[in-house]
Amino acid sequence: MSGFDSATRVSAGQALTAEDIAAAGLKAEEDVARYALRLADDALICSQQLSWWISRAPELEEDIALGNIALDLLGHARSFYTYAGTAWGKSEDDLAYWRTEDEFRCVHLVQVPNGDFGQTIARQLVFALYAVHLYEQLTRSTDETLAAIAAKAVKEVEYHVDHAWQWLLRLGLGTAESARRMQAGLDIVWPYVEELFEDDELIDALEGVAVRPSTLREPVLAALERAIDEAGLSVPSTPTAVTGGRRGIHREHLGYVVAEMQVIARRFPGASW
Repeated sequence: MSGFDSATRVSAGQALTAEDIAAAGLKAEEDVARYALRLADDALICSQQLSWWISRAPELEEDIALGNIALDLLGHARSFYTYAGTAWGKSEDDLAYWRTEDEFRCVHLVQVPNGDFGQTIARQLVFALYAVHLYEQLTRSTDETLAAIAAKAVKEVEYHVDHAWQWLLRLGLGTAESARRMQAGLDIVWPYVEELFEDDELIDALEGVAVRPSTLREPVLAALERAIDEAGLSVPSTPTAVTGGRRGIHREHLGYVVAEMQVIARRFPGASW
């Protein structure tokens, strides 16, 4: 078992939605906005990737589960984008639909293609474990808005961890073929794990506001190793990849994801439902 309670998807009392932030008239400082943009980009691209599985998942229940997880991540992205946009006079739609690929600041992990279901679960387990530890720490941020967004997000991501962990066990302890594919998925995403824990100048400038990524390395890797061991699989030894997502250096696949995500907004600018 993952140790996370998947039944407690309840927002904390001080949690903020994107609508709350927009209505409150808040304004983020420049560096805080840049940090919020990173978190938003991670969540949005992961959400977009997961939404591909709707109507394609191995069973109907997974269509619903992955769709719900994608919607949770979209909600996190909306809140972070709305707050970031207050620094520049931009809306969440401006930041999601009207930036080019090189303007995104997401890590390479969320850009890894879906592949087969095992590869998607491997990516999702890593990202969810990273996110749950990140948001838990971010609830103690000296920036009250970031802390409030994290208070809502952390409860939802606990469910994401439990979902991915259970699928890891199901596939790893299933047939020889399911175990082979699950291990292959872990091997593919593993080179992009270390980027999650890289500190930089922006983090240094936001001491007490941002979560220092390097502090997440030990608990996230410990949880990943425990999950992999429970599933009867091996911790990958694939080497760390050259990344740079926080600097706008991305994998080729991001271009396809962004193009698909933005096509309607760019073809019909200003349109509304």
